[in-house]
Formats: sequence, C-alpha cells, structure tokens
Amino acid sequence: MKAVQINNYGGVEVLEINGNVQTPNSSSDRILIEVYAAGINPIDWKVRAGYLRDLVPLTFPATLGGDFSGVVVWSGGDAVDFKVGDNVYGQGGLLNGGSGAFAESLAAETSKIAKMPKNLDFLSAASLPLAGVSAVQALEDHIKLGKDQKILIHGGAGGIGHIAVQLAKSKGANVATTVSSRDMDFAKSLGADEVIDYKREVFENLLKGFDSVFDTVGGEITNRSFQVLKAGGIIVSMAQKPDGELAKKYKVRAIGQQTEGTPQRLNRLAELVDNGLIKVHIDKVFALDQVKEAFAHLEKGHARGKVVLKIK
Repeated sequence: MKAVQINNYGGVEVLEINGNVQTPNSSSDRILIEVYAAGINPIDWKVRAGYLRDLVPLTFPATLGGDFSGVVVWSGGDAVDFKVGDNVYGQGGLLNGGSGAFAESLAAETSKIAKMPKNLDFLSAASLPLAGVSAVQALEDHIKLGKDQKILIHGGAGGIGHIAVQLAKSKGANVATTVSSRDMDFAKSLGADEVIDYKREVFENLLKGFDSVFDTVGGEITNRSFQVLKAGGIIVSMAQKPDGELAKKYKVRAIGQQTEGTPQRLNRLAELVDNGLIKVHIDKVFALDQVKEAFAHLEKGHARGKVVLKIK
C-alpha cells in the first residue's frame, strides 16, 4: 500500500511517499480500516520535526498521521461495536497505538475510534477527531460551560477554535474570540458575540469578568489571559501548562489540557454534528501525493479551519 513516511526527523523535505508499505496487522483490539481521508494537525509536524522524540521516539521508517475517516475492512476479537463496512473516524496515529493515518490502510485501537457522524462526508469527518474532541473535553468536561456564562476563546478561526466557538454558542454562552483581521467576518459567522483583532487590539483591556478562557494559542497569550477572568474562573490551555502562581494570584483554576480521544467523546461529537450544532470548516484539501504542500500550507499558520488529505 501507499503511505507517507519519514526516515529521520526534519522539515517537509523528509516526507516521502512509499508505495510498498506492508498493510498493517490487526489484532483483538485493533481493527483494519481502509482510509478515505486524513486530517493534518499541528502535532503531526511536531512529531515529524522531532519535538516529541523524548516522549515517543519513532522507529524508522515511521508512518505519520493521526486523524482519519474510513471504512472497516476487518473486525474481530474485542471489536464488538464495529463490523465490516462501518464508516468510522477517530485517531490512528503512532501516538495513539495505531499504525499511522497518512496511508491507504491503517490499524486503529478500538478505544480511539467511533462510528462517523451520519451527516458528514469522509473529508469533513477526517478533519474532526482531535479538534472536535479537544473542544468537547475543554468546554464540557473541564469548564462545564453553561448558559449566559462568558468565555474567551483564543484562535477562534483555527481548527480547534472554530469548533469551540460553535459549541459554546450552542450552550447559550456569551462568546468572545481573538482572530486575525482576515478572519473577523468568519468568526462572526460562527456566532461569536465579540471578535477581537489580536494584532490591533489588546484583549485584556477590552474584556473583564469572564468565567472561562479556552486558549489554543499559548505563549504570552496564556499569561495575559488571567487578567480577563473573574475570581473563581478557569483557564484551559491546549498550548501549554498555565502558570500556577498566576492562578493563585487571580484566584482561578488553571489546566493544561492533554486531549484524550475516547469513543464517548467521539460519539458526543457525532451527536453535536448530526444535530446541526457544529459544522467543520475545511480550509484546503490536498491529495496524498501533495503531502509536502499540505504541511507547508499548515505550517504557514492562519489556516481557517482544517487541512485535509484526500486518500480515496
């Protein structure tokens, strides 16, 4: 089969299309899936670049990719919830016990997949798992966002952010978000109540008394965000662990989120999509053979929504 692999860490130049990769082995808890599409996330280029080599060292050649959608071609053992022919989506990357999603076939752990939303095509479904689960985990599990609460979402036009804005609005929250000037109208179309141009405006001077912050940006943005929270509020950051001393100073809770994809969260995400509460926006679609161009596009920054590889 064909797959995107690397033989060493580096930039886009280390990406190779290998047409002679062996089809991965399935097992009692890993089912074999024909991949139709795969979403590209920032963590994919961080793995490629070697930023996570101490945490999860790769054995080369390594097949990249996490998010996917596809069709089950073999299911057995403990995979009682899935049968051949099921449309599924989830995470099949090496970091999640899978064989890598940027391939024509993959083996994925049953604990990291679920049946696809009924109302989505394969391209849209492949763009959802990490971004959508991140938003669900942050807003529902950590923040427990409720009606009329005020939340600031950093990066509201990005892969995670644009889903988080929609999820927050579906809960009746008052949503502020930071985006670039080119994405202000897009953020408003998602339902954001207040849209801030992060290059021209100082968000902490404009926003006060917020119940929560969901940070997908990191850096100095995380520390500055404490100023918008009221006492007893909460900040959840996807980008870094927030400063504990600042949390004490402002009397708020602070969480550095490590997203955990589970069937329960993927099923919840599918429910939100099928009920029309969340729509995923695809910035650009690339063929598998265009993987270098796809990574280069993502790494430029400011993709509006998601970048996807069409595999079948």
